[in-house]
Formats: sequence, C-alpha cells, structure tokens
Amino acid sequence: MAKTIVVKQIGSPIRRPAKQRATLIGLGLNKMHKTRELEDTPSVRGMINSISHMVEIVEEKG
Repeated sequence: MAKTIVVKQIGSPIRRPAKQRATLIGLGLNKMHKTRELEDTPSVRGMINSISHMVEIVEEKG
C-alpha cells in the first residue's frame, strides 16, 4: 500500500502569482478549506513545499 497524505488548503489564491495558483489546481485544491488525499511522492512534496503558506498537511497515512 502506498503512503498517502491529506492536504488542506488554508490560504486564498487571490493576489498570488499565476504559478502558485496553477500549483494549487495541480494538487486538486481550488476552494478554501478543501482537503485532498494525495500519494506521497517527491513531486507532490515539492508542490506542497512551493506553496507551504497556503496549504497544511493534516495527516500522513501508511
């Protein structure tokens, strides 16, 4: 079973650079307080690190 992480959006994409908005959409987040369960891969971790001020990791599974 693959490791997964639950990510929650806590920051608004309003007045943010287009690259950060695109990263949010790439993670499947587009509304405040929405959560997604994602596979824990280096690429997903890198995306989370690039917008760490707008998301938080709620829990890690696996």
